[in-house]
Amino acid sequence: MAFSGRLFGGLSLLLVMLSLAQAVRQFHVLRQRLLQQQEEHNWEKFNSRKLKPGMAQPELDSIMGGNIRQPLDHFNKQNRITFNQRYYINSDFFRPGNPVFLYIGGEGELSGFVAIMGHHVNLAEQYGALLVALEHRFYGSSLNPDMLEDRNLPYLNSQQALSDLVSFQQFITQKYKLTQNNTWICFGGSYPGSLAAWFRLKFPHLVFGAIASSAPVRAQVDFSGYEKVVAESLSNPVIGGSKQCLDAVAEGFAAVEKLVLAGQLQKLEKDFQSCTHVQGHSDSIELLSNMADVLMFIVQYNNEGENMANVNSLCKTMTDPNIGSAYERLTVANLKALKSIGLPCVHSSHTEFIQLLRDTKVTKDSFMRPWIFQTCTEFGYFMTCEDPICPFSKLVDLKFQMDVCKEAFNISSRSAQDAVSFTNEYYGADHPKATRVLFVNGDVDPWHSLSVLEDQSSSERAILINGTAHCADMNMPSNTDPLPLVEARKKINAQVGEWLKLAKEMQQDS
Repeated sequence: MAFSGRLFGGLSLLLVMLSLAQAVRQFHVLRQRLLQQQEEHNWEKFNSRKLKPGMAQPELDSIMGGNIRQPLDHFNKQNRITFNQRYYINSDFFRPGNPVFLYIGGEGELSGFVAIMGHHVNLAEQYGALLVALEHRFYGSSLNPDMLEDRNLPYLNSQQALSDLVSFQQFITQKYKLTQNNTWICFGGSYPGSLAAWFRLKFPHLVFGAIASSAPVRAQVDFSGYEKVVAESLSNPVIGGSKQCLDAVAEGFAAVEKLVLAGQLQKLEKDFQSCTHVQGHSDSIELLSNMADVLMFIVQYNNEGENMANVNSLCKTMTDPNIGSAYERLTVANLKALKSIGLPCVHSSHTEFIQLLRDTKVTKDSFMRPWIFQTCTEFGYFMTCEDPICPFSKLVDLKFQMDVCKEAFNISSRSAQDAVSFTNEYYGADHPKATRVLFVNGDVDPWHSLSVLEDQSSSERAILINGTAHCADMNMPSNTDPLPLVEARKKINAQVGEWLKLAKEMQQDS
């Protein structure tokens, strides 16, 4: 759901999370853990950089902010419950009168590294901006010990999150004695990308412009478009895919589905390295879903991990006749993918998954319960294989996905559908009618199908980057970046510069 560094190696923290998060069918929730690894590596690069004469080496502690006290319910002043919301500040580049760049957190813990690494940090340095970042309520450390209990979950929604941003904006304004001459621009990737666009849409007097990267602003119950884009990416020669690869994946999953229907579950357990015994229909569907997740994860983050499998390596395996049948190639591809990601096995227990979502205890793994709740009450994003081009199993249908809302939160399918409709009506879906918003997407990223892909007006613009994946533009620039990504960042730079110039002109005229 922003996704700011570039991953070059170790995925230790991510792997701990993935051992549990495989049960989650929305890979949007995995983005935060991947970003933390990207940021950690870039912090090492940052520490080892060559400094200009007389330039001091900043420490991570120097950019850490603290907590702002927020009301649990911004819309009911009779509710006196509050919580501490985490923020970070980097003022190294800031000079009085310069802009403020707001980095918006999302469905996971916000690391302090977002204040020192990433394309938005490069922009802050270029324009002498104050860089501030706010963690999302109910994630990371921004929650009370009882906030995951059922009675408090209704206060977890995008409207409350936007109100948190309003309070934070006021807090920073007072702390740094800012004026209307300090132009605010916000940045976000994935779900925070949507929040960035919506913050500009709903509070245009507070934020002058927004960069919304990989932002799925259109909520959708049946998100069959995700797996459609995955299929298109597997057949895209620009990133090493081919029609033969896509056909082989489809043939392999058809063979797996046939074994499921025949009840040969022990063979599947062994061949695809299931974490537990596959017992009954629900576990079978869980296994099929998470087998697909492993491959979809590779597509969504294609080429964003130096040692991680990508579409090119996956397709080389799936089109190698020396390995054997399509089924045998799929078993090999699955094992290679698990190894590259660092997973010991594929999750298959539906009961364990539901128990995990029902757990109200606050731990470092607590991001799954709140995010799945948000999908059930705002966004949908239920991934199905209903599009004809989808190569995975048709058994993972919409009903199976939406039943999770009922099992974990007692939310009916009708309530979930109504909530998705409200979200689109409230924000405008993929035609939000905002001004000074730049939507940035990669065409390999499956989430781009729910974003804004074409200019809506002269001030609501879009960039679609050929051959890049989820939130790639937010990463630190690298010498290995493809030309379309390099050019996209230049356009983002130019757009930020135009906004700041326009803001200054408007201030002089007022």
